[in-house]
Amino acid sequence: MLFTDSIAALSSGHLPSGVAIVRISGPNVRFALETISGLLPKPRQAHYGALHAPDGKLIDHGLTLFFPGPNSFTGEDCGEFQLHGGRAVVAALLAEIGKLPGFRQAEAGEFTKRAFLNGKMDLLEAEALADLINAETEAQRQFAVLNSSGAQSELYLGWRKRLIHARAMIEAEMDFADEADVPGSVSSQVWHDVSSLIDEIRRHVDGYNKAEMIRDGFDVVILGAPNAGKSSLLNALLQREAAIVTDEPGTTRDLVEAVLDLEGLKVRITDTAGLREPAGKVEAIGIERAKARAKGADLVLFLEDMSMPSELLAPGDVPFIAIGTKLDRHQLAAVDARYIHMISTTTGQGIDDLLKMIGERARDAVGQRGDILPSRLRHVELLKDAQNYLAAALEASDELLELKAENLRLASNRIGRLAGAVDVEDLLDVVFSQFCIGK
Repeated sequence: MLFTDSIAALSSGHLPSGVAIVRISGPNVRFALETISGLLPKPRQAHYGALHAPDGKLIDHGLTLFFPGPNSFTGEDCGEFQLHGGRAVVAALLAEIGKLPGFRQAEAGEFTKRAFLNGKMDLLEAEALADLINAETEAQRQFAVLNSSGAQSELYLGWRKRLIHARAMIEAEMDFADEADVPGSVSSQVWHDVSSLIDEIRRHVDGYNKAEMIRDGFDVVILGAPNAGKSSLLNALLQREAAIVTDEPGTTRDLVEAVLDLEGLKVRITDTAGLREPAGKVEAIGIERAKARAKGADLVLFLEDMSMPSELLAPGDVPFIAIGTKLDRHQLAAVDARYIHMISTTTGQGIDDLLKMIGERARDAVGQRGDILPSRLRHVELLKDAQNYLAAALEASDELLELKAENLRLASNRIGRLAGAVDVEDLLDVVFSQFCIGK
């Protein structure tokens, strides 16, 4: 796709920094490189020298690189200026580039959007690139790398090819039923494969919860009565003061959330208001929020002061670990067998084992790393649409081959939209707005 304007943006991290990278892309890149660095560098070879404004004013000294299209990230001519990462230095360079003919500041994700429109990547790979940039844990990085390498695209492309083939066979049966070289019926072969494909899509869609856990984190909620040690446990798990701890019951009135990285998996830990009745008006609101948060959790840590046992139970059908607290004040022989684990946040006893326990639950929930999973809600929605159209094709009467073929077309269309092969203009702004400026 030919763009008439050129774009520029800071592509490196927050300023100030040791080195800053300013990226440019578009038809006027060669002119900009020659104007500012004084020459057009050899492709993919760094040139060190002075960087000047068009009026000859020195901006800085740094490296200049040139990536001619189509062998560049965006598929068009690209360039980079690598200079000192001072705010004033970068601002001066961007201001001078902006004065050059045909240049403007890039929008969020515009470099990647141009790469997509120029066929350098499909929509799934673009989304995976956004995930890779935002990855905070090793599991998130591995998940993003797998998808950005094309594994997800390959899976969906294979499904679409099977549907196109099935549709072609059905239409051949409709159009050439009287021809000698066309079988009288291909239904048994086609519909058997369609039935198998429905099962494959269903299993794939079922993996979305695992993908959510990798991206958003395994959700752990701490519940218990006031002064059961919930905030103390949160602080002990994080090894920092994230929540206020006092002897006064009901200190925590709202949700306090923090994030852990357990063996490469993101784990979200939420401290909640103490569960008790009766409660004051404000405290009651906090208790309701605690119960609601726990119902949507992947794991509840249900804490109980072993000297003050209660009848409270973790709400809803949520996996939970019953934990006895303040172990330093009690004799092990006297501990109630109903506790799965016992801890002391004062001495640290049992904390490491609890972290291992949470990590094991998170790993079991996420499953085998390396599985190809739907990484966006839009993937799930399109795949469910395709699944419904395939089911409709199977259920339609054998005499209505036109209807069956149309349902196959609609299903393949939905799968094509996943990678951006079909009618994606309405999705582009949403997808690429997730990127930062300069990417």
